[in-house]
Amino acid sequence: MDNPRAFTVTHRGMLAVAVPMTLAYLSTPILGIVDTAVIGRLGDAALLGGIAIGAVIFDLIFTTFNFLRAGTTGLTAQAYGAGERDEMQATLLRAMLIAVVSGIAVITLKAPLLSLSLAFMGASAAVSDATSVYFDIRVLGTPFGLVNYAILGWFLGQGRAMTGLLLQTLLNGLNIVLNVTFVLGFGWGVAGVAWGTVIGEAVTALVGLVLVWRALGGRITVARATVLDKARLLATTAINRDIMIRSFVLLSAFWLFAAAGARSGDIILGANAVLMNFFLVGTFFLDGFANAAEQFAGRAVGARHKRAFTRTVKLSIVWGFTLAGAVSLLLVVFGGTFIDLMTTNEEVRATARAYLWWAALTPVAGVLAFQFDGIFIGATWSRDMRNMMLLSLLIYVGVWQAMHPVLGNHGLWLALNSFLIARGILLAACYRPRLRLTFPGSDVREAAGPSSR
Repeated sequence: MDNPRAFTVTHRGMLAVAVPMTLAYLSTPILGIVDTAVIGRLGDAALLGGIAIGAVIFDLIFTTFNFLRAGTTGLTAQAYGAGERDEMQATLLRAMLIAVVSGIAVITLKAPLLSLSLAFMGASAAVSDATSVYFDIRVLGTPFGLVNYAILGWFLGQGRAMTGLLLQTLLNGLNIVLNVTFVLGFGWGVAGVAWGTVIGEAVTALVGLVLVWRALGGRITVARATVLDKARLLATTAINRDIMIRSFVLLSAFWLFAAAGARSGDIILGANAVLMNFFLVGTFFLDGFANAAEQFAGRAVGARHKRAFTRTVKLSIVWGFTLAGAVSLLLVVFGGTFIDLMTTNEEVRATARAYLWWAALTPVAGVLAFQFDGIFIGATWSRDMRNMMLLSLLIYVGVWQAMHPVLGNHGLWLALNSFLIARGILLAACYRPRLRLTFPGSDVREAAGPSSR
């Protein structure tokens, strides 16, 4: 019997989601590059390090709560594939509630969060002072930032990538304009970068809420009982818990990276901060296709359509490796120029060039992990994501402990690339068993799928 909710996954369909989101996500590392460049023009390595550590702290906070974006995307896509409109609305409302409560909790706990972060990083007094100024202001935008995650995930779950592009472009474009104005125009220094980010997050959240209201036709039709359904809440909690642990572990790896750099001195810290922006460019460039994989995979699970699911996996990996190679080549050829644009400190420039090729390798090293992340998020295979991330962290720490004393900062970059490769291989090993459990009794010949167009 034909599946009434069957659909075809094509290159064109993948691109329709991936391209807008690639453009949207590229604005995020561009924002980081502009922030680094603006502070870098002041010529103080301590200020550059303060921004770098402050960014890592907030990356840790926001990535810990990334389930508000990722979990919402997967659950919304599955409800969309199953034709459950009420559950789509309920998924958003649950995510919005968690976002507001979590954001207020982070503000309440800001003092111990900052103290623990600075103690762990072990940075110099000058870097710690700059980080404190940045953190105390930037933390005020946390509720808005988390609400933006929930709204973005909801629109992506429906395949509305152009709306995602609009929101991300507004967020990062406004941040860039405000940060340049506040730092170079008003002379506010690190505080200017923080205030620009807070205002950008608040304005974007308000615009996002307006777009949600319009998408719902100006009214909420889902019953409160549906939103608070015990079984749905438990399932959502389990998925969000696993994604939160996975995200926390991921950022912990980057936190360890930044901490090791900080203990090596302000110059190494500044150089690594510059190069990590290159890694983020590669990550966000590839995330467009990972987001496409989330939406199509989640929709296929909701529709119980294995052929669409396996086709999604194939196309996302093919496109991912193609783009990863292109990004790595771009960084090798133009990396030196990008370094010079981001800092005027000659020691930082020279040090960053010495490790440039490690940063250029990260897109290729991480592409398999990025694409399988999208598949696993869409299918809500959250337990496997969590477990493989924990195992990858053990591999990362092992390589770091073994090679950093011998190779110094080269050993640190080797550990990071090993971590990325391990994640991809481990997730790939989990794929086939999970596929059989998700689509029991399906004809394995479906995996070939229809021809692309």
